[in-house]
Amino acid sequence: MKLNYEAANPDDAEAIFVMCKALIDRYEDLASIDYSQVLAWVSRKIAGCIGEYERIMLEGELVGYVHFSQDGDRMELDDLYILPEYQGRSIGTRVIQRCCGMTDLPVYLYVFIRNEGAVKLYQRLGFRIIQTIGNSRYIMQKG
Repeated sequence: MKLNYEAANPDDAEAIFVMCKALIDRYEDLASIDYSQVLAWVSRKIAGCIGEYERIMLEGELVGYVHFSQDGDRMELDDLYILPEYQGRSIGTRVIQRCCGMTDLPVYLYVFIRNEGAVKLYQRLGFRIIQTIGNSRYIMQKG
């Protein structure tokens, strides 16, 4: 299974937003946030850096998106979305390993506490919890 990556474009922004919103809806403590404000921020963030996103491709098929960028003296794995029909096939693991292999800097990410599968995956790949944000998210870091 060979993954390829290509630049995302503005047409991908809506699909990325939908995937992000689904995670928020599933894992965020919605009573503790201003939902419409959070969604507006997510939309602006995606639109503002869509050129930094990559499409994850498998045999010519779109299987997800990743946004990996430098933030000061470390790298942020900001967004990683694998389409549901491609989950459980080690694609996410391979994307994370690729990102970590691209830099000698520490890599960090935010993950919802209730997204136990993702937390376990990141821990298995060497990330550790370094901070808890509110009652819904961890910051995890490797390196």
